[in-house]
Amino acid sequence: MAKKDMKFLFVTGGVVSSLGKGISAAMIGRLLKRRGLNIFSIKLDPYLNVDPGTMSPYQHGEVFVTRDGAETDLDLGHYERIINTSLTKESTITSGKVYSAVIEKERRGEYLGATIQIIPHITNEIKERLIAGFNAKGDTDVCIVEIGGTVGDIESLPFLEAIRQMRRELGYSNTFFVHNTLVPYLHTTGEIKTKPTQHSVKELTGLGIQPDALLLRGEKKVDKASRRKVAQFCNVPDEAVISVEDMSIIYEVALNLQKQHLDDLIVKHLQLDCEPVAKMDDWIGLIDKIKSIKEYVNIALVGKYVELHDAYISVYESLKYAGYEFNKRIKVSWIDSEKLENDETLFEEIKKADGIIVPGGFGLRGTEGKMMAIKYARENKVPYLGLCLGMQLALIEFARNVLGHKDANSTEFNENTSYPLIDYLPDQYKGINMGGTMRLGDYDCCLLEGSKAKELYQASEIKERHRHRYEFNNKYKEEFVKNGMVFSGTNPQTGLCELIELKDHPFFMACQFHPEFKSRPLNPHPLFKGFIEASIKNEQKL
Repeated sequence: MAKKDMKFLFVTGGVVSSLGKGISAAMIGRLLKRRGLNIFSIKLDPYLNVDPGTMSPYQHGEVFVTRDGAETDLDLGHYERIINTSLTKESTITSGKVYSAVIEKERRGEYLGATIQIIPHITNEIKERLIAGFNAKGDTDVCIVEIGGTVGDIESLPFLEAIRQMRRELGYSNTFFVHNTLVPYLHTTGEIKTKPTQHSVKELTGLGIQPDALLLRGEKKVDKASRRKVAQFCNVPDEAVISVEDMSIIYEVALNLQKQHLDDLIVKHLQLDCEPVAKMDDWIGLIDKIKSIKEYVNIALVGKYVELHDAYISVYESLKYAGYEFNKRIKVSWIDSEKLENDETLFEEIKKADGIIVPGGFGLRGTEGKMMAIKYARENKVPYLGLCLGMQLALIEFARNVLGHKDANSTEFNENTSYPLIDYLPDQYKGINMGGTMRLGDYDCCLLEGSKAKELYQASEIKERHRHRYEFNNKYKEEFVKNGMVFSGTNPQTGLCELIELKDHPFFMACQFHPEFKSRPLNPHPLFKGFIEASIKNEQKL
């Protein structure tokens, strides 16, 4: 079924969710990449949704978009940022996709009248998609696969059975199983408890999977005696039991894994031909820099999902990366845009901010509060960065309060507006491929000569990732330009607006795309760098 030289590393979790499987998988990927290997990452999600695109952010956090337009779990953002790679639609496999595909094949008669069962039909579909992922980029040395949920969940059983079969088919030296478990610390007795780990491994081995390494997650370092106890009871080598305690800086996790030689263990087991040591000097330099930073810059993030910070995780990470460039920590004031509409005391938080950012979103709720923040930023020369909906609302606010079109709106919010500034215009989409009825993934953008955008990007043409349905209606463009709005980025195939900025403002920029998806710890996105630099200057001015 598959080539014997395919190398897979599977990451599972037990005891509780949110142990950091995605971070572990990403940090392992970072170490292996820095040993000269090409890494591809896949997330197996047990939910029956086809993808998280239609889920509430409160259910599943942010939707991360790949360059080819797949709407995926936020863990893929961790993979891209930490490993410093670019993933594809093959990186996300959900139960919804698997079951839909199998049922469609059955309806087409591809199974020749067979009774369709979990084994072999569902598990074969999973394995075929894993192999397609390995082959997606053509140069993969190791494919790291994270299985969502925890061992024992009924939803994830087909995925676990599929990866069990992968070892049988690919061979021992081509598969490596990493299992994350919780090791609680009891404050009352001052003890670390290994029994939950033992039970989790017992559950996993009962499904036919013997872990090759255990990552023991907890708030404190697991001592050597406890690790040996785990090794003995869980039937793994002493050196394969790794303590992964909480770190003050998340990037230190990679160094902790390296210090305990997890990457050496993986390289030896998978018989990989690579560099003897992962080169992490720049990573160490970043950690040292972060530890030395003492000063903050205050950014107001105005959104309607702020109760769950994971809804804006890529935005938050991108702000942090830009701050590091200027030796500043980012202090984010999470402003609920819906509450802002009726709470004058909350507006005081806006006034204290050195910069204001309005991220993407869908729907009418909270939009008036966002426009209040945008109006304040525009009138008071406070640095502003708008992302996706943040650009559309900046244009609506300008139309209402500068151009005098009080009925200006998006047809997403009011289909009957007399001034449909933001609209779904199929004619404008001619010449570009779309996912469903949305622009998803990378699209071209040409930057205007002499613009702030071109100065920041240091380029004339760029590609950025999209996730939206509605566009600026170009028939209103001329009036905006006459009143100081600069359309500094345009899609060359369609003329669609991609970037705007204001003249006579220290920093007022907004984009139709999502720059946060391309920002990296050691390579912050130009728009975020420009925004934070302007916010620091505003702070100093105040």
